[in-house]
Amino acid sequence: MEIESRSVEFIPENERYGSPKRLFTIWCSANMQVTTMVIGALGVVAGLNLGWTFIGLLLGNLIGSIFMAAHSAQGPHLGIPQMIQSRAQFGVVGAGLPLAIVVLAYILFTAANGVVMRDSIKAVVPVSDNDAIILFGVLTLIVGYVGYELIHRLGVWMSVLSGIVFALAAYVVLSRGLPAGVWQVSGSTFKFATFCLVVTQAASWTLGAGPYVADYSRYLPTSTTTRSTFWYSYLGIVVGSSVVMLLGAIMASAAMDVIADPGSAIARLFPGYEQLAYFIIIVGVLEWNVMNLYSSYMSTTTIFTGFKGTVRIGKLAKFVIMAIVAVIVTWIAIAAQYNFGAYFSDILIGQVYVLVPWSAINLADYYWVRKGRYSVAAMYDVNGIYGRVNWTTLSIYAVAVLIQIPFMELSFYKGPIAHLIGTDISWLPGLVVPGVLYYLVNRNKRLHLTAFDAPGPVTAPLSPLNSA
Repeated sequence: MEIESRSVEFIPENERYGSPKRLFTIWCSANMQVTTMVIGALGVVAGLNLGWTFIGLLLGNLIGSIFMAAHSAQGPHLGIPQMIQSRAQFGVVGAGLPLAIVVLAYILFTAANGVVMRDSIKAVVPVSDNDAIILFGVLTLIVGYVGYELIHRLGVWMSVLSGIVFALAAYVVLSRGLPAGVWQVSGSTFKFATFCLVVTQAASWTLGAGPYVADYSRYLPTSTTTRSTFWYSYLGIVVGSSVVMLLGAIMASAAMDVIADPGSAIARLFPGYEQLAYFIIIVGVLEWNVMNLYSSYMSTTTIFTGFKGTVRIGKLAKFVIMAIVAVIVTWIAIAAQYNFGAYFSDILIGQVYVLVPWSAINLADYYWVRKGRYSVAAMYDVNGIYGRVNWTTLSIYAVAVLIQIPFMELSFYKGPIAHLIGTDISWLPGLVVPGVLYYLVNRNKRLHLTAFDAPGPVTAPLSPLNSA
């Protein structure tokens, strides 16, 4: 298999290939892994019963995945990485601000995966804690460097293998029985603050894929319908994440330690086959980790190419950038590995504050303001129609982040509204306010022109749900 030669540039039509069905397997398998299971367990650990935890997890997944899939639909239409498209809203250079935040978020998530897999790797290979994290980082770098096609093929295989492992795990846990009353859904078992936290955590997980989801649909032919791209992406992430989150909640209700070492919690359900189970578990998380690293590289490259209008990155530069990111990730994972619980919870919620406003602005621009009409060539031109820095959009983004402060709840801070309500619901104003503001400011501007001086495709309007 050849190493991917494309990076942040436009994918021409003669290099487009594949079916939107691939989007189901890649998003289902990427979420059907043990890091996702930790999220499902958090609500039960926080004191919510299993019935209400199930409802909260499903609600969060169903809501958050809408926005993720709406971003995915941009990939075949534009043929560029997700964050390049942000230059149309923030300016070619101005997009570097949300890009830097995205890179930080995915570096932290990639580091979290290294911590989650530490003990699983040690169960397969006799190495120290630090060496296990380093080994996982090296494997992530190798697969990420090969790129797009290998990631998609890995998704197909892991959809099957991970599906079998988690289905058998659910059967084993449920056959042992659960404590009485854990499924009860009544007013006496409902904890509003914890329920809202569960919804937020589940929605955060799926919303978090928004800034890079189109990276994995950009090679699809332009003839791919927006509807098929949307639904295959939506169903993939909803099925993958919901199944494993629910299993995590069930296992936590059965007093199994899912948060500290989720890989071992699953592998130990298969006596005599633990090594095989560990292998599938490790590769499952590896796929998700590779996607984080791959898109961290894409976003990092997008930041620096914006200043000079560079449209192509060589393979050596790609490897160097990925290697630097992998080293940073590994260092963070080693430093945070013994305080993982608070670390993971904070980054899971913290990413909402910065990624959701970006998502709202991007989607408002794509579906409401420009209605899918962009000059791709202008996104690589610092002197083009999108300008160097769009200060109006950056101001809206800043307001959106600031307006969430009273709603925030982290291990070290709790805002006044979060105190009043009892939990963090910052993602709601973070989603609504910037989207509405961006639309109101731009609705009368001629942003969706029908022709541009710069060469390159000018795309046609599309709707994510009903286009043919």
